[in-house]
Amino acid sequence: MTQDFNHIESVYWVFTQLCNDECDHCYNNSGPRGERISEADCMAIIANLPASMDRLILSGGEPLADKKLLYAILDRLQQRYQGRVQIMLQTNGDLLNAEILDTLLEKGITRFDISSIDRYHKHAGARLMELAELFASRGVNGDDKDPLIEKDTYITKHKASWGYWGATIDMWLGGNWARGRAYEKGIWKQDPEHNFCAILSGGKGFLTGAENIPQEISIQLWKINPCCPGTKIPLGDARTEKVADVLQRVSKSAIWQKINEGNPLQMGESIGVSETHARERIAQLKNICLWCDEFFEKHYQGEPVERSCGGCSR
Repeated sequence: MTQDFNHIESVYWVFTQLCNDECDHCYNNSGPRGERISEADCMAIIANLPASMDRLILSGGEPLADKKLLYAILDRLQQRYQGRVQIMLQTNGDLLNAEILDTLLEKGITRFDISSIDRYHKHAGARLMELAELFASRGVNGDDKDPLIEKDTYITKHKASWGYWGATIDMWLGGNWARGRAYEKGIWKQDPEHNFCAILSGGKGFLTGAENIPQEISIQLWKINPCCPGTKIPLGDARTEKVADVLQRVSKSAIWQKINEGNPLQMGESIGVSETHARERIAQLKNICLWCDEFFEKHYQGEPVERSCGGCSR
């Protein structure tokens, strides 16, 4: 691939796993004791983000549970990008009030996604009408209430807009949630036919984009990943590496190219792990993401990749 990774259509950044709630279905074990990184780490990550992005989604944990860090991140993003990037905030809405909403709008948030409208969250969507009134009072458009997930909708046409969604058995407790607390509590959807890798938030298109799916990467705290669940071995460390350089490097790998195709069944073929073996293990594990974990734990040894080094290569 010769793509210039200094531009990425979409970046999803979980900058904190601190949360005011401790939901049973949480894939990254967010909660009052959730993992955090320092403000200095976050500033380093912002410096290493691509020069150009269409949208940046800030998520958690609960971003507003780490409000001071969130505000520092927003200020630095505005300094670097000068409003050229649509900044979206994914929040459960529990801590949102008029004063905080005014500050978030002032600091450049253009899209709010309320992610708690389901039975797994503490309030189970009970604040939805209250939040709708709050957004309306500040002129935040509510016409695009569905998630902005397709290429022709994922950038809002409004100055600021909001929408809502929540976890469902068929979708968000599918491949994605065979992780963290959901896996520990046994409430994940055990379906070997569910290929989360082939949809948005999975690995498909993380290098090239795909039909109706923007090119999107996930950064879990500092780990650069091709998908929201994250691979056992991340692509790189956003604190110390330029994201564009990391993507350029892995774009030469046959393994990561298969994940880019949304096809983890064949990701091991270049190192002798057959699709037949992958299918057998997925059937036994009842989940394609758990096969991905096993592959990186048991089979992946890294791949030699030529890197530029002045006038030589190594």
